Amino acid sequence: MDADLKALLDGAKNFVFLGESGCGKSEIALNLAYLFVERQETHLFDLDQTKPLSRARDVYAQMREKGVRMRYLDQFYDAPTLVGGVPESLTAPDRTTILDVGGSENGARMIGRFSGMLNRPDTKVFYVVNPYRAWSGDIAGVDGTLSAVLRVTRIQNVRFLANPNLGAGTTEREFFTGLERAREILEPYAPIEGACVRAELFERTRGRAGMPLMPLHLYMKQIGTE
Repeated sequence: MDADLKALLDGAKNFVFLGESGCGKSEIALNLAYLFVERQETHLFDLDQTKPLSRARDVYAQMREKGVRMRYLDQFYDAPTLVGGVPESLTAPDRTTILDVGGSENGARMIGRFSGMLNRPDTKVFYVVNPYRAWSGDIAGVDGTLSAVLRVTRIQNVRFLANPNLGAGTTEREFFTGLERAREILEPYAPIEGACVRAELFERTRGRAGMPLMPLHLYMKQIGTE
């Protein structure tokens, strides 16, 4: 693991990914699960209620083969579903727990009942901002979604993670252009603690972004960037 990325992630056993639908949080959650499963038992909860975008559960077999324990429930029409075992996993010692949470206020609402656990020092909550997405192009758009999400989740400490990606064809130039745009949007108000970059671009961009980088392998079907 890259030293800067290790510094960003260390100190936590639980990770939560929030953000606008299509920002790429599911892909990030999958990559983090692959990263941690080599170190200890890892459970990935797919709590995404957003349809018809791709979701982490679409690669369930691949995750199971790797050793990641993915947990989810199928939805019935638009009824929200919450798989059991979340609090037990969040409090289990020597286990990494990753929550991939739906992009909307309604999707995020279901984790509000765990706010006491999610506000502990052993948990890091990341709000993913992709400046190429429709509702993340300015601070008003980001703040609108984030404020609604924080209101229903009651999470107190959120870290910003930039994901300036357009999918499998994202170029180095597009990554840096998007990262600069994310900085313009967020850094007057809060720091960006890290960014995600296509794995193929990682070696060419590391050390130039001014922040820890997480290389992303794209495991999901490219229906969108989610």
